[in-house]
Amino acid sequence: MIVIAGLVIGAAIGARTALKRGGRKLDAAQYGAAYGILFALVGLVITIVVGRIV
Repeated sequence: MIVIAGLVIGAAIGARTALKRGGRKLDAAQYGAAYGILFALVGLVITIVVGRIV
């Protein structure tokens, strides 16, 4: 669940960042994908750490 939330939040932040910098729709899609992957990986690490602790 944390991974999916990270993906969605990361994609939204990435798209917003690209549009804020004056990018086009394709720039927003690329930034959204990159940030989404990054946040999903961070969410995966958090999920693994929490699973090991509990």
